[in-house]
Amino acid sequence: MPIVSENVSNALNEMKNTLDERPKLLRMFNKCLTNTLETTTELLDDGTTFVFTGDIPAMWLRDSAAQVSQYISLCAGDGVLQRVIEGLLRRQAMYICIDPYANAFNKESNGSGHQSDDTTQSPWVWERKYEIDSLCYPVRLAYKYWKSTGKTAVFDDAFRDALYTILKVWRVEQRHTESSPYQFARSDCPATDTLRNKSGMPVNYTGMTWSGFRPSDDACTFNYLIPSNMFAVVVLGYMGEIAEAVYGDTALAASAHSLREEIDFGIKTYGVYYHPVFGKIYAYETDGFGNYNLMDDANIPSLLSIPYLGYTDDSDPIYANTRRFILSEYNDYYYQGTYGAGIGSPHTPDRYIWHISLVMQALTSRDNDEIAEILRVLETTDADTDYMHESFFADDPTAFTRPWFAWANSLFAELILTLVSTADGPSPDVFEIKNEE
Repeated sequence: MPIVSENVSNALNEMKNTLDERPKLLRMFNKCLTNTLETTTELLDDGTTFVFTGDIPAMWLRDSAAQVSQYISLCAGDGVLQRVIEGLLRRQAMYICIDPYANAFNKESNGSGHQSDDTTQSPWVWERKYEIDSLCYPVRLAYKYWKSTGKTAVFDDAFRDALYTILKVWRVEQRHTESSPYQFARSDCPATDTLRNKSGMPVNYTGMTWSGFRPSDDACTFNYLIPSNMFAVVVLGYMGEIAEAVYGDTALAASAHSLREEIDFGIKTYGVYYHPVFGKIYAYETDGFGNYNLMDDANIPSLLSIPYLGYTDDSDPIYANTRRFILSEYNDYYYQGTYGAGIGSPHTPDRYIWHISLVMQALTSRDNDEIAEILRVLETTDADTDYMHESFFADDPTAFTRPWFAWANSLFAELILTLVSTADGPSPDVFEIKNEE
């Protein structure tokens, strides 16, 4: 039975006036805003919500949170959206307590997924690639939902158990080599799908917390993934506030604030690199031994997304330098072609640009011309499907990956809603710039 939200319907109607001269963009918004509710969301009898990623029948902690993020601004006073999000948060908390090292889960304990991987297995787990951001996204979603609605029912004992579990894992992974129980290996696969030596390459203690894989599900080159550690810093701030204001749990709050300071110290001490062209920039990865991976990946958290995540804003000179670096040929995964320019990923073929990275570039820009150009590229690279894709070939958008990728659709809808509602950022006039040319 389709999930129908009154506030979503109202948003669709209101957007008709804003985008009346951009019928293609309006059609894309209409389809992308409702895509998650219509195609990837299941309300389960136990009161939880299962949100699968689209063309893969499993629920990623990261993707599921991102797939409903566009509904946060619409959920106040809407019981349907509240049921969806609260149910999702309860299921995410359940999954985290089952296995905090897993990135993707089954709807039931049925043993589907990558059960042949050499790691600790569970029939609940679809895939067990450990990624810091998998634990960040549910906390961010819960915090944003609380601030949007004022509702605290989701902060029950199970969610608090999940918060304690996250803190425990992140502290253990500060000293991965000495303390971590996590190992992972996959055979007969690309090198990016498995960890070297089952535990990754050696790392030095920095205060940051270790990640086996990136949000692309690709293995890290150096396992202190800077944008994911930045995300953790932000989320630990949320966690501390929730602990104090909702639970009244001073121990949880103190632990969150202490870990936040330690990770942030590690980022500032070990995560900044002096580039001969751009000056001080944030590295994508480091090992704490002085080795750096200078790049950016389309998946979020990324270096491009730092202001979106809330770690810093665009007035930070190191972010400004980093942004210039990653949106240039110095980033090996920045591609320019006939149909546009943007960041791709080693996860997809060479010269394939990700729609998610284009949307994130617009969400983190205050330049109306830049935003207008990105909107034009988004309109003209959907292969006439009215949906976003994972990635498209820079010279031929009819060549693309993943025709059903709900995260990209949701983020596109969030961009349009943000451009319309933002008071102190880019003007909604960006929708008119293209028409005036």
